[in-house]
Amino acid sequence: MTTPVIWYNIGSMSLNIIYIKRDLEATLKKYLNKHKVIVFYGARQVGKTTLAKNLFSNKENVLYLSCEQSRIREQVMPDALTLGRVVGDYKNIIFDEAQYLNNPGLILKILIDTFPEKNIIASGSSSFDLAHKLSEPLTGRHYKFLLFPLLLSEIAHVVPRTDMRFHLEQSLIFGTYPEVFLLKTSEEKTLHLQTLTDSYLYKDILAFNLVKNSRKVKELLIALALQIGNEVSYSELANTVGVDRKTIEYYLDLLEKSFVIFRLYGFSRNLRSEINRKVKIYFYDMGIRNTLINNFNALSLRNDGGAIFENFAIAEMIKKEANKPQKANFYFWRTYEQKEVDLIMEKNGIITAYEMKLHKPKKISGFAAFQKLYPESTAKIIALDSLLEDIEK
Repeated sequence: MTTPVIWYNIGSMSLNIIYIKRDLEATLKKYLNKHKVIVFYGARQVGKTTLAKNLFSNKENVLYLSCEQSRIREQVMPDALTLGRVVGDYKNIIFDEAQYLNNPGLILKILIDTFPEKNIIASGSSSFDLAHKLSEPLTGRHYKFLLFPLLLSEIAHVVPRTDMRFHLEQSLIFGTYPEVFLLKTSEEKTLHLQTLTDSYLYKDILAFNLVKNSRKVKELLIALALQIGNEVSYSELANTVGVDRKTIEYYLDLLEKSFVIFRLYGFSRNLRSEINRKVKIYFYDMGIRNTLINNFNALSLRNDGGAIFENFAIAEMIKKEANKPQKANFYFWRTYEQKEVDLIMEKNGIITAYEMKLHKPKKISGFAAFQKLYPESTAKIIALDSLLEDIEK
C-alpha cells in the first residue's frame, strides 16, 4: 500500500490534505521538458489543483497562479515583456483554472514561444470554453489530457487490498470524487455530494451564460439518472423536461463537455439487423447520479443495482482509456431481435465485447449473436467480485 502524501506549508502553496496519487501524474511527467504546454481538463473538485501542485518535487521552483483571482488576471496579458516579469526565473509555471484568463491560448502561446525551456501547465474545469480559447493559438504547441474522479486503481494505492470490496461498494453509491472518498461517514458523504451537485455541477455552464434556466438542466439530469443503461430518446426527454429537442441536444452537449455525462452510440457495420441510431447516456460519477435521484441505499436494498454497476464499470473503462496515446472507440450493441451487449471497445482494429454483471453468469446470450456477426471479436464478462482485475486485463 502506498503511503498518502500529506502537505503542510510548501512555499506559497499552503495545504493540509491527503494526496492520493493519480495515474495521470506519471503520464504528465513524461511530457515535461518537451517545449510544449501541458493542458488538462476535468470537472470541478476532481483534484486538478492538487495534481498540478504535486507534479514537481522541487516546490520552490514552482509558480502557481490561480486565474480565478482578478489580481492574477490583471497581471497576465498576451505580451512577452509583461509575461516575462510575471514568470521571472521560475522553471515551472501552473495556470490553474486558465479559462478565466482573457485569451488564454494566446498567452500560453507567447509564453512557450518566448520561454521554451519552461514547463507551462494549464488546468481548466470547463473544457468547452477553455478548449475553444486554446485550439487555434496553441495548434501544435500543447498536449491535452483529462482528469476524472478517482479510478479504482488510484483508490487501490491508498487502501489495503482486503478493504477494496468495501470501497468499491461505497463508490457505487457515493462515487469517487476525492473529497467524498476521504470523508468517513455516509452522512458526511451525502451532505458533500448535495453541495457538490447544487453548487458546482452547473457552475461552469452558468458562469459563461450558456444556459438561462438551470432548473431545466437539473430536470434533464434527473430524467437521465432514471434511465441509465437504457436507450434514450431525445424527443421523449424534450417532452419530459418541457423544452424542444434542439435545446435537449444543446444541454446534453454542454453536460458532456462539462464531464458530467457521456454518451454511447450504437455499434454497427451497417448490417440490417443492427440498431445504430440510438444512444445511451451514463454518468462519470455515481455519487452525482444517486444524489440527483436522492437514493443512497445499499445495492442490496434497491432495484437499480445492475444499472448502477453497468454505469460504474463502463465509466471506469472509458476513464482508464482517455489519456492513452492510442484512442479507443466505445459503443453499445443491439439488434432488432433484442440481442444486446453492454459495451463494445474498438481499438487498433481489435473489437472486444463486454457485459457488466453484478454476479457473474455462466454465459451471455448476446455474446453468441455478436460473435456470429463479428467472429474476429473477443468477449469478456466484468463482474463486481473481480472488477479491478477484469478492467486491468
